Parts: sequence; structure tokens; C-alpha cells
Amino acid sequence: MCQVDEEYNGQLDHRVTPRVSKKCVKCKENTTVLIIRAGDAFCRGCFKEYFIHKFRAMLGKNRVIFPGEKVLLAVSGGPASSSMLSQVQEGLSRDAPKKLRFVPGIIYIDEGGASGQSMEERKRAVAQLESVFRATNYHYHIVHLEQVLSLPSSVLEAGSSATEKHQTGSSYKAAVDHFIPTRKNQNQHPDLSVENAQSLLSNLSMQEVQNGVTSPITHEHTQALQRLFASVRTPTAKEDLLHTLRQHLILHTARTQGYTKVMMGDSCSRLAIKLLSNISLGRGASLATDTGFSDPRHGDVVIVRPMRDYSSKEIAYYNRMFDIPSIFIPGLDSKAQDKASIQRLTESFVTKLQTDFPSTVSTIYRTSEKLHTACPPQNTNTQLSAKCLLCVCALDTKLEEFSAYQATLISEQLSQRRGPGPEFTPGTAAAPGGQSQGCETGDGGCCSSAKSPETVDLKSLLCYSCRLTIKDMTALDALPQYILSEAERRRSQMREEISEFLLDEEENEAIPRVNGS
Repeated sequence: MCQVDEEYNGQLDHRVTPRVSKKCVKCKENTTVLIIRAGDAFCRGCFKEYFIHKFRAMLGKNRVIFPGEKVLLAVSGGPASSSMLSQVQEGLSRDAPKKLRFVPGIIYIDEGGASGQSMEERKRAVAQLESVFRATNYHYHIVHLEQVLSLPSSVLEAGSSATEKHQTGSSYKAAVDHFIPTRKNQNQHPDLSVENAQSLLSNLSMQEVQNGVTSPITHEHTQALQRLFASVRTPTAKEDLLHTLRQHLILHTARTQGYTKVMMGDSCSRLAIKLLSNISLGRGASLATDTGFSDPRHGDVVIVRPMRDYSSKEIAYYNRMFDIPSIFIPGLDSKAQDKASIQRLTESFVTKLQTDFPSTVSTIYRTSEKLHTACPPQNTNTQLSAKCLLCVCALDTKLEEFSAYQATLISEQLSQRRGPGPEFTPGTAAAPGGQSQGCETGDGGCCSSAKSPETVDLKSLLCYSCRLTIKDMTALDALPQYILSEAERRRSQMREEISEFLLDEEENEAIPRVNGS
């Protein structure tokens, strides 16, 4: 047995800690300067090749972006989007062995009006980003979040899908064959080259900003935007609404400026957080499009995520080693506590778990890669009511009577009952907010042709998650007018479709009533 005063003479067994090789695992010659994962030690040159190759491989493997297409880069100034902009510059440079073949543009959404920044702080941030954008010689767009108040209702309509015909490899090869002679013609006539056109577009965008051609933002616009976010009670709903409005602005800019693809800078770490938070928010039905490489829900504009294979650690190393400029701009969730919102809590949970278990993010990310939609993407002949009014995803509320969604509605109705009342029947499931979905004979019911004077009911046009966001609003009339107009148009279209099955009030009174019926 072991004794207290037993001596081992220094012969204790020590666990041997594996040492990382001082040589690069790729070239086996240069000295290691960084370690991405256990066993992945790179020198400076090999790490740059590895980083660039991963970006090219992601675009080449999916073949979504065609030669000559206009691609809009959504840059927020953060590390991931700034690194994405750097990769596009690297791929379009003259010295690139396999040059990218699309025409890039840049968009920045100024969200200072929603996060409470002063006008001086917003102008300072825009000036810093403009200095970065001008160095690229790409056409850029500075869009303020207040401009969402003047968007047309057509932004919520699904455009004609221009990508369905580009799903096969033969069409991609045809696009390449068409691009090559065009490129040769541009080399013979330098005035028609893409680089010259990009320089002219960049100069035009700078002149527009200097001359004030862009939409001016007044104090009334900022106040209206602040009233909109003040009407939202919870930080979770505010962040979800901000994301939706940002997507609408990017989509509208892409359509008006002729862009067919939008590049987002979502990294692997960000998508892992987004996957778990969207499940908590009730967006499980649209996880495949929310976290996948391509998001074709809008039809004519496809959102792609070429940075989804990079972890935040890799991006931070690359930006630091190669002096990629990134600008910190306070957002709606800056300096928020861990439990302030579902999104913030999920981010804190994943980040802390990643510290102790380094494979957390990669495991969640690999799970998202296996997700696919249960049905093929909807074409342009699909009715507008089949898509959510806000996030434009497929409605997940048109389900069978016995489903998890109906069970949620039943639980909500039972929790809102304060006293004894009529027994619940499945045909009268309550919608979020306590409104009954059953048929009633009172004014404003589903069988009544009288129009309620209240705000247009949006819940029947929304998915489950967007219903929760609207439920947290104190006043629906604070929503932008284009959302309310599109909702009224869809409701009018719905009434026209069923108008032939409804009875007028005179015909209803003329029907003889049978005693006892």
C-alpha cells in the first residue's frame, strides 16, 4: 500500500507532451510561424497559398458564379468581409494564375441609425470604409439603413429565376466559351477592358458621393427608423428585424444595379452560431438556405457564402499577417450581455465551448453541410402567398393538423386561458398573439366580408419565426410602408381568388332558413 512518507526517488512517470514541428508541414523547409490546428503548422508563404486555394476551391467546386457576371460584395468592415474583399482582389489581379472572371461591386449598409450612433460617428466610419473601397477601384455603394423606409414593395416579390438554366456543367462551359472570345477582344481594345470599366465605375461612385447624388438622410428619416426599433420589445426581435431589413436593402441594390450574385462574408464560426440560433428562433425549415453556400430564395439574385470554410481564427491570422484592413463599427449588439438575446447567448455559448473543445465549430458546421431542403426551389409560377412576407422563405405554417406547429399553437392557447371556457377543438387553433383561426360569424371573421379597421393582419403571410418577431412589436404601423403595401396587395389578391365562392349580403338574406337548422 502507498505510504505518506514513501519516497520515489524522482522516478515519477511524466506524460510526454507532443511537440509541434518547427518546420512547415507543407514545404518541410521553412520555419513555422503559426498553428491553425493540432498538427497544422504553416510558414508564411504556405499559409497564404492555403488560404487563397480554399477560396478558389469553394467557388470552383460549386460553379454558381459565371464568367462576366456582376457580383455584389457585402462588406461590413469586419474581419471576414474584409478578408473576402482581399481574396477577390487577389483573384482578379493580373498576376493571378487562374483569374476570377466576374465583375465585382461593393455595398456597405450603414446601420448607425438603428444602433444609436451620432451622425459624426457614422460619417467617420463611412469615410474610413470609402478609403478602403477606393483603393480597390471597384464600384461601391454606400446605403444607409434609413433608405429602407422608401423601398418599393416589389423588393418582396420573387424575381424570375435566372439560375435554373445554369445548373448543369454544359451551361457553365458554354458561358466560359462565350467569355473567352470576349476577353480576347478586350485585350485587343484596352479601352473596353474590364479593368478600365471598373476604374471608370469607381470614379463615378466617388463623384456621386462627393456631389451628394446619393439619397440624403434627414433627421426625420432617422427618427422614423428609431421609432421602428423602439416599437420592438426584445433585443432578439430587434436583431432579427435588422437582419431582415438589411437583406432587403442589399437585394434592392443588387436588382437596381444589375447584380445577379451577392457575396456574404459569413465564416464557418459565424454559420455555426447562426445554425443554433436559427433553430432557437424557429427557422429550422430554412436552415439549408440560411447556412448553405448558395441561397436562391429570391430567384433573380442568388446569395453565396464563399468564406464558409474559414474559421474566425484563420481569418484573424491572415488579416494580421498580410495587413488586411478591417474597421470596427459598433452594432446593435455591441457591449451587450451574454443573455441579452438568443443570438448573443448562442454566440457566447459556442465561443466558450470552442475554447475547451476545439472541434465544436467544425462539428456544427459539418452538420449544416448535410442539410437540404425537403422540396425543390419554388419557381416563378408559385403563388406569392407561399413565401414569407419578410424573409421570403417558404411558409412553414401550412402544415397538417397533427404537427409540432399545431401543438405549439394549442399550448399557447391553453396558457392564455385565464378561466373556465369552452373546450378546445382542433379546428380552432389559436394563432400567435391569441387570435383564433377558427370560423366565426362576428364582424371581421373569416366568413365575413366586412373589413376590419385595424392594421392589416400580417400573421397569415409570415413564417413561424417572423410571426414571433411581429408579436414582439407594440405597433405594426411602425413597419415600413412597402411591407404594409405588399401585405395589403397579397390579401386583396387572396380575396379575389375566393370572391366567386363568397355570398353577397343580399343573397345571404334571401336564402330561406329552415327551422331547427
